[in-house]
This record gives sequence, C-alpha cells and structure tokens, in this order.
Amino acid sequence: MAKQHVNTTINGDPVEFLCEPDQTVLDVLRDVLGLTGSKEGCGTGDCGACSVIVDGRLSCGCLMLGAEAEGREITTVEGIAEGDKLHPVQQRILEEGALQCAFCTPGFVVAAKALIDQNPDPTETEARYWLAGNLCRCTGYDKIIRAVMNAAADVRGEAA
Repeated sequence: MAKQHVNTTINGDPVEFLCEPDQTVLDVLRDVLGLTGSKEGCGTGDCGACSVIVDGRLSCGCLMLGAEAEGREITTVEGIAEGDKLHPVQQRILEEGALQCAFCTPGFVVAAKALIDQNPDPTETEARYWLAGNLCRCTGYDKIIRAVMNAAADVRGEAA
C-alpha cells in the first residue's frame, strides 16, 4: 500500500510526515519524527506509557493510526515544558521523588497534565481514577499521586 501524507500539529508546531497505513501515532512519533519520550509498554492501550494528548483529550498513541493524526493537534511529553521551564507536574515529580526507572514517567506526566487541564482542582480519588490507566512497576503510586496533587495546587497558585 502507498504511504499516506499527513499534516498535523505536534507540540504546537506544524508537522507533515509520510506513514504506512498500519503505523500507529506512537510509531510515527518515535520512528519517523524522533520524539522518543512516549514509550511502547504493551501495544494494547493498557499501560499508559504511550499517552499523548490529541485535541485536548488523553489518548493512547499505540491505539491511534498515524493517518488519523491528519488535522489534529497532538501534545507529547516533549511539548509539556515551556522551554527550560518545567511544567508543575514535571517539577513536582522530581521534587517528590516520584520516579525510579522512569519508563512510565512520560505517560504519567502527559496524563497528569491532561487531568489538570480539564480539572485543575481534582480530589485525590479523581486523580487516582484518572491515572488508573498508567502502570508503574517501581515506585508505587503514592508519590506520583502526591506529586500530581501538589502540581494541581501549583497550577491553581496555591501553596501545597
């Protein structure tokens, strides 16, 4: 089959690429565009390592075809920080020591940003529910949840 030409926006920049009809967004990000922050953990949408934000909604990059990115706006973990200034979620994950091997961290960062964008004042239960699709095998979840809750407070301008 012929490669498909796609015009999209990734991390605020217009991007065009060619992809095979069966290539996922995750494959395109990593293999075509060199954006390797998103990881493939399961390939079935169960682990959250490939989390991206598509048109403002949290999505699994492994479940979306590259051709479906046409005309969409995609944010990856590489687009979360503003220049050298980390997003509050990134900063708090570092400060709280909410990572070990860091394989899952990009997915958690993207998912937490999507949560805070949609609900800047989540309860702990809401944050745990929202992040339930992201798996971590190293740290446990308490430090991650604490980091997300403190980041939400930072975004709201409150002292955590």
